Amino acid sequence: MKKIVLAAAAAALSAAALLPMSASAQNVAIVNGKPVPKSRVDLLIGQVTKSGQPRTPELEAKVKDEVVLREIFMQEAARRGIPASADYQAQLELTKQSLMIRELFADYAKKNPVSDAEAQAEYDKFKAANSGTEYRASHILVEKEEDAKNLIAQIKGGSKFEDVAKKNSKDPGSGANGGDLDWSAPNNYVKEFSDALVKLQKGEMTAEPVKSQFGYHIIRLDDTRPQTFPAFEDVKGQIIQRMGQQKLAAFQEELRAKAKTDYKFGNQQ
Repeated sequence: MKKIVLAAAAAALSAAALLPMSASAQNVAIVNGKPVPKSRVDLLIGQVTKSGQPRTPELEAKVKDEVVLREIFMQEAARRGIPASADYQAQLELTKQSLMIRELFADYAKKNPVSDAEAQAEYDKFKAANSGTEYRASHILVEKEEDAKNLIAQIKGGSKFEDVAKKNSKDPGSGANGGDLDWSAPNNYVKEFSDALVKLQKGEMTAEPVKSQFGYHIIRLDDTRPQTFPAFEDVKGQIIQRMGQQKLAAFQEELRAKAKTDYKFGNQQ
């Protein structure tokens, strides 16, 4: 009988010794008598690694520091009664709203991903709409037609187009570069400019000033080439991102349209 009692006592002592060890294994630290659970570390690391940052011993150490510091600060905030303040409660409500909306949109994006087929179709559509010729043009922009005519005469008389552009062009983007506009499709320019550009031969300059909403242009066609496009795989990520944003915007608009409310948004008549 005595042996049984001693065995039971030993088992009880062993169990009592294991309890603190088991509890401490679940905690990062004890702050002012309050345990800081390890689950907080795992939660914060999960948030950080979502952005692509790898989980490393250095990251874990920093997160542990952060979690314990947060507990220290939260305890002091509680001691001062901050959680009961009106300002805290208002900020908490706004934070809850933002978090809920963010999770709504994340859930929609997860359940409605842009497929490779959708991205390929968008790429093909854009490529078809923008196929053709790219033009490398230079221009000189002035405010008055008379000034443009005088500059044309100077260039025809032997002055270098680039020098005249640097000295006289009102276009801050190209003037300093001798009028160079680099490569572009004609439809990227205003209609008057593109109409005049596509009529020129390589090396030719407009005989008369071309009027647009910006002023008067003297245009020279420097070169042409077939329009080039990056490979689909090189831009696939960008296309998926843009289409995902478009899907999300459409989802937001759908929710707004279906909502029964007497409120009129700023862009509604």
